[in-house]
Amino acid sequence: MKRYLQEFREFAVRGNVIDLAVAVIIGGAFGKIVSSLVADIIMPLIGLIIGGVDFTSWRWTLSSEDTMNIGIFLQNIFYFLIIALAIFFMIKLIGRLKKKIAKEQAEPLEEKTPAAPTKDQELLAEIRDLLKK
Repeated sequence: MKRYLQEFREFAVRGNVIDLAVAVIIGGAFGKIVSSLVADIIMPLIGLIIGGVDFTSWRWTLSSEDTMNIGIFLQNIFYFLIIALAIFFMIKLIGRLKKKIAKEQAEPLEEKTPAAPTKDQELLAEIRDLLKK
């Protein structure tokens, strides 16, 4: 039993598990932000544009007690599209950063050869050498 607890502890403190936990927490918070964005800003604007319609009230009545909530379904589609778009942009940004870092690491660390001295620099070097003699 002690061995299993030690293996579990090693597993739990490994970087990947901690990274996953952080991602889940941030993802949950991000989901709430996107839900608010869609429900409180985007859907009312779309409703206003098409004539003041409240999408959440769109329902098809199937029987006296059963309804199909079409408006809520439309909101969930918008949630998905916005989250997918945000994830797409984050992946693109991370890809660019990885390329930039790889390019910087691929460049040789050697100092670049200095540019040829200008005519003024050559004359100053000659004067310096003459003064040393």
